[in-house]
Amino acid sequence: MIASVLNDTHPSSGSASVLEKVRKQKYLIGAYYFPNYHVDPRNEKAHGKGWTEWELVKRGEPKFPGHIQPKHPVWGYEDEADPRVFARKIRTAAAHGLNHFIFDWYWYEDGPFLNRALEEGFLRSDNNSQLQFSIMWANHDWVEIHPAKLNVKPPVLYPGTLKREAFDQMVDYVITRYFSHPSYWKIESAPYFSIYELYRLIKGLGGIEKTMEALEDFRNKTKAAGFPDLHLNAVLWGVQVLPGESGISDSNSLLLKLQFSSTTSYVWVHDVQLPSFPATQYDYAMEKAAQHWRQSIRESKLPFHPNVTVGWDPSPRTCQSDAYVNAGYPFMPILVNNTPDRFKEALIKAKEFLDSTGGEEKILNINAWNEWTEGSYLEPDTTNKLAYLEVIRQIFN
Repeated sequence: MIASVLNDTHPSSGSASVLEKVRKQKYLIGAYYFPNYHVDPRNEKAHGKGWTEWELVKRGEPKFPGHIQPKHPVWGYEDEADPRVFARKIRTAAAHGLNHFIFDWYWYEDGPFLNRALEEGFLRSDNNSQLQFSIMWANHDWVEIHPAKLNVKPPVLYPGTLKREAFDQMVDYVITRYFSHPSYWKIESAPYFSIYELYRLIKGLGGIEKTMEALEDFRNKTKAAGFPDLHLNAVLWGVQVLPGESGISDSNSLLLKLQFSSTTSYVWVHDVQLPSFPATQYDYAMEKAAQHWRQSIRESKLPFHPNVTVGWDPSPRTCQSDAYVNAGYPFMPILVNNTPDRFKEALIKAKEFLDSTGGEEKILNINAWNEWTEGSYLEPDTTNKLAYLEVIRQIFN
């Protein structure tokens, strides 16, 4: 079976019964999907015709003895906007126990960015009923780090803040284009919509009160489209309140006021400081992440969905001719010894955590399916093949 999944290129048709089976799993295991491995007009404007982030993957160089770069994908440098290519991703993920992809999804004042992987790859594949999908609005500034130069502040190409008119356009697009799809991931029949940066959301919309109004309209539009509610999820890191705002003393108060439904984490390095440069042990980050889960569940008044990170190595996003010094992202510590066995131990800890919470929503999100330029991916490379995916199936199925 492993050889078949690694090598075949022909999609197989899905069925409603397959999707129904996925939705009844006890543990809902998802993976973030980063869609920068297809051609996009914005990228072509910045980097030239045909550019994708595979160019950075190919050019990775070792930064210290024992550092493995570049990484080599078993499936090659493929075009994720091709539905036949995406069909294999879906089939492989579903065969190893994944329930959903959460697409990193971009929408700026002038519209969408990097949407072809979802709209032409996933949604046009003929087996997309085998896996659910949802979106995390990655509303951060898009800065020029492809690659980043040492000690040079990267320019902002697309600000992450949205004014109300653009926000409403985005909401209408999401409800019409995605929520109605039978494979869209829902929690208690409410479509799951995650937001990456609360601070930037509030800043763009003009304050907490105006953000409340915008999110309430989002919720009402979702209900008008035939759903019982909207499941709003917050990627909880770096929560700030704008200067001059009052009445919000902590993240719980903010989330409750904005009527969010749950919180989660995107990647361990958001929650864990990596103390050793150029390399920090994966086991260290794993233990600190588990502590963060326990702290989050104690302090949060909302359900918390933990994250397990496959690895961390953003060095391919640095200018390879620059010195690799500890100068801030992407010039930062790299996780080492993130073997499939250590990843398995992290999954065991996450499963024990989910079982200890007593909640009905046993949701785990993994970073990531394909963050190749950050060294965190489940897709098979020439070193580990399907080993990371195999341990997901072992632990949760």
